[in-house]
Amino acid sequence: MTLKFRRLPAAAALAAALACSPAFAQTPDAAVQRAAAAQKQPLLDTLKELVSIETGSRDTEGLQRASELIGARLRALGAQVDFIEPADATTYRMADTPEKIGRIVRGTFKGKGSKRILLIAHMDTVYLKGMLEKQPFRVDGNKAYGLGIADDKQGVAMVLHVASLLKSLNFNDYGTLTVLVNGDEEISSPGSRAAITQAGSEHDAVFSFEASRVDNDKLSLATSGIASVELKVEGRASHAGSAPERGVNALYELSHQIMQMRDLSEPQVGLKLNWTISQAGTNRNVIPAHATAQADVRVLRVTDYDRIEAAVRERAAKQLLPQAKVTVNFERRRPPLEATDASRKLGKHAQAVYAEVGRKLVVDDQPEGGGTDAAFAALKTKAPVIERFGLPGFGAHSADSEYVLVDAIEPRLYLAARMIMDVSRGKGF
Repeated sequence: MTLKFRRLPAAAALAAALACSPAFAQTPDAAVQRAAAAQKQPLLDTLKELVSIETGSRDTEGLQRASELIGARLRALGAQVDFIEPADATTYRMADTPEKIGRIVRGTFKGKGSKRILLIAHMDTVYLKGMLEKQPFRVDGNKAYGLGIADDKQGVAMVLHVASLLKSLNFNDYGTLTVLVNGDEEISSPGSRAAITQAGSEHDAVFSFEASRVDNDKLSLATSGIASVELKVEGRASHAGSAPERGVNALYELSHQIMQMRDLSEPQVGLKLNWTISQAGTNRNVIPAHATAQADVRVLRVTDYDRIEAAVRERAAKQLLPQAKVTVNFERRRPPLEATDASRKLGKHAQAVYAEVGRKLVVDDQPEGGGTDAAFAALKTKAPVIERFGLPGFGAHSADSEYVLVDAIEPRLYLAARMIMDVSRGKGF
């Protein structure tokens, strides 16, 4: 009896490993495979349509056109479509937040089941209007190129076509399948974060469709939190040669502040604060009256935001020049997505599903350094939230080399569709 008890964990571990191995995978769902294959060319056609509309985060005209296209496609698939304009009361305004923020497209599919599933993607890009001419949509071998195609036009196309795939199978075993596509992700989602957080709290699972990696076919259970610190120092100008003592040197105070905050990082817990930009003075012979600096902040735990902000403000109060005025602006641009037991369990199920089509899936519970809207969706829920259901992509935020892999369309559609179907039926939790 003791001998058998000792062997059981090893046997269970082996069984789990085999279940996720392509060589020992279960037979794929042939109907879902055929449906995924049928969506391949239509998805490429949708990508061409989406890429051909420039949608920089401040391009309200382009975002309006894209949202109309997405809304029309969702409506044609049977969704109730709503356009949500960001409200002033729920908008988190930051230094770079534009006056007009792109609206959110929400599509709601009602099914016959009970599970509620949320799919999220974003339509905006980092590119300025006019850049499309140099990077239009094109397919070259196994790569589909285009401005914003990886981040995140492919995510929008994936969501539309997984919904189309499910409709072609007459699958509606979910209770609610909700699609949210926002137009402000690249500027830290100031107008959509509240809606995404609320939607996340109202669903049983959240799948986010940021791109996977071309060199690492993966899903992500964790992302970094991103914040920024801006220091502003106001001193008093004076002639640097004849009356420097009459001035209050803002550059001296700023330098003091930066030096006394240089050791606030805690790499052992993933907390990083690094000063990256500074500016002071207008003329060589004038004591500078104004100085500014900015720092990049990364965290892995939501609770670390409070701690690092408190530390910054405490240090800032210790001035070198009492006559100077020091102002601290701490912006929480994006929270971290933290891996949970629920997301790990569902991620393990995704590995088994992907293995059905002979693919190995990495499920990463460590953040890579970037942040996404999945973190907003996870803020007020214990439900599993999983990132990178999109196509493998490369070159995001580049001007001439952004692409996604064409041969990943069918297996990635299969994965997303099967995960929605299994969660609808209570599997994988």
